[in-house]
Amino acid sequence: MSFVKQSNAKAAATILSRLPKRNMEGWFCETRQEAVAKALELMPEGSVISWGGSMSISECGLMDAVRERNYTLVDRALAVTPQEKRESFARTVMADYYLMSTNAITMNGELVNIDGFGNRVACLCSGPEHVIIIAGMNKVVNSVEAGIERIRTKAAPPNTTRLNKDTPCARTGVCGDCFSPDCICSQTVVTRRSGIPGRIQIILVNEDLGF
Repeated sequence: MSFVKQSNAKAAATILSRLPKRNMEGWFCETRQEAVAKALELMPEGSVISWGGSMSISECGLMDAVRERNYTLVDRALAVTPQEKRESFARTVMADYYLMSTNAITMNGELVNIDGFGNRVACLCSGPEHVIIIAGMNKVVNSVEAGIERIRTKAAPPNTTRLNKDTPCARTGVCGDCFSPDCICSQTVVTRRSGIPGRIQIILVNEDLGF
């Protein structure tokens, strides 16, 4: 095991030790395969599952795994019309499990997320019975402020490129603190605790995942 991975494991242990006071649960997995297995273990077959836009849950293979099993999936990508999108979101809010990553997680266990429309952070805050977060150790930061900086400099620019958005950061790679119609930085949410004990479950992975 590399020195970086050894250090990551120690940092993850510190974060996990601070989650209980925030009413959150957490696990540490060395590989993405272990993380997928853990997530599947947490979700009984027959559960209703939805998810937020996330490179991490795609890259680790979780989305492929849930599609191969006996779950009822609420896939917002299938909604085309405004009414279909509203109905899809309503079903998402009622899901048993909501899958996502986090844009950043502090060493103290706070989750930091920035959204364009707010549907992802809305489900993190309230709605689905359980929220399962898979986050690579590249998402770890020392403070909420560092998390916001990380999102603006490391996550938003490649995400706007991925989504074909016309924003300053898509054109230059640098945050322009913009009010562009395509801006994906409309809502900033810091989750310092879960109002419902155990609702938010975090799986940290000793790999780089997502942006």
